Amino acid sequence: MATATKSRKSAGDGAVKTFQTKMLIDGKWVDSASGKTFATINPATEEVIAQVAEGDAADVDRAVQAARRAFDSGPWRKADARDRGRMLNRLADLIEANIDELAELETLDNGKPISESRHGDLPLVVDCLRYYAGWADKIHGQTIPVRGRYFCYTRREPVGVAGQIIPWNFPMLMVAWKWGPALAAGCTIVLKPAEQTPLSALRMGELALEAGFPAGVINIVPGFGETAGAAIVAHKGVDKVAFTGSTEVGKIIMRDAAKTLKRVTLELGGKSPNIVFADADLDSAVDGAMLGLFLNQGQCCCAGSRLLVEDKVYDQMVERLAAATTKRKLGDPFDPETQQGPQVDKTQFDKVMGYIDSGKQQGARCVAGGERFGSKGYFIRPTVFADVKDEMTIATEEIFGPVMQVLRFKSIDEVVQRANTTDYGLAAAVWTQDIKKAHTIAEQIRAGTVWLNCYDVFDAAAPFGGFKASGLGRELGEKALDNYTELKTVTVALS
Repeated sequence: MATATKSRKSAGDGAVKTFQTKMLIDGKWVDSASGKTFATINPATEEVIAQVAEGDAADVDRAVQAARRAFDSGPWRKADARDRGRMLNRLADLIEANIDELAELETLDNGKPISESRHGDLPLVVDCLRYYAGWADKIHGQTIPVRGRYFCYTRREPVGVAGQIIPWNFPMLMVAWKWGPALAAGCTIVLKPAEQTPLSALRMGELALEAGFPAGVINIVPGFGETAGAAIVAHKGVDKVAFTGSTEVGKIIMRDAAKTLKRVTLELGGKSPNIVFADADLDSAVDGAMLGLFLNQGQCCCAGSRLLVEDKVYDQMVERLAAATTKRKLGDPFDPETQQGPQVDKTQFDKVMGYIDSGKQQGARCVAGGERFGSKGYFIRPTVFADVKDEMTIATEEIFGPVMQVLRFKSIDEVVQRANTTDYGLAAAVWTQDIKKAHTIAEQIRAGTVWLNCYDVFDAAAPFGGFKASGLGRELGEKALDNYTELKTVTVALS
């Protein structure tokens, strides 16, 4: 059976820390119905951190029943909208008060550098929750001037029980992206964190209870996609499913959700083009390319993995990128100077190494990295391939690792056509000092987000999501509230 907490010594201060390892159902921390547990692994050391309760269909059913009660007859649906907003603000305050502990927990379980957890992910988590706290009492309908003696208006009502399945690359941030709009809208939640990184979501569950969320409003069931995730999608008591992850799994979820006609939003994979013109500020373009690909060990759905560089500056860009890449500091993710930690697990490590081998075999020129780093942990040296062709596997498939592909182009029309020759459409970037050219290309690129002379700029107010196989719907901003509300029309006879 999973223990409620497990002690460890912090990498930084030697103090004893604890983890929640049970599942949260109906306001209580409980073991799985089967009594099974699974190990969560420290990817930097390959050692077991803790044994976590392993949920399956029986546990999902308990969680859905609790979420249904909280929504259908409990206090949550009747709660004043401003009270919901205050609870979200309290949760944000508690996360901010525990920010150093949470950053350590994220780095321990995920492997990302502590500098990214503490100064990147966690501030965005807090900001996202506060943003949606402000929306809680501003979700409203409209009056409509219909024909005849009728008064017609619309209401935006919560969709009900939201099943939420999140990935391992930004564990706490993905919780915030899912919880924020759902709770602001008045939904209740059954969340399945990724099996690789369950600990921070469970800790956020503890803080949610401390913030005052009623029993059953937030339920957390750790487990595997084939069991716990599939059970959420199949359960008749779940009104809506939100999933972030691979396109392959997204297709399965969309197919299975159709059996009960669930509302579905999907934020899926990408193979994003990052376009550098000869007239760009090359210093900024190099920095942007490094951030766009190597952030979070390359484990970003919107990573700028196809770096398309104009022929006139191609060799110069490759030389600069190779030099910058070899200077990146790999190692202990708890070291504040570390820029790159390990891949999240052995499966991901092996997958990325397989793509590196493929690039070499298909004739791409490896100008930096291309090998494992160290003998323990899932570390891969940041890798840059030059002379990459569009048809190469590394240029067509999502690698989800620290592997950059640099391709040549000669004209605007050519690069736009090549940028759009992909099943994906999540993000893109353009680097040029010609603002007319930048806006023209932004209009032509088939992607949900286009950055101009920047990369990976996120804000809770700006919607994010993909075209084509990169997903359905949008997260963040006012648009995310559409994912968790139904529109009701009410018409009243006036005579």
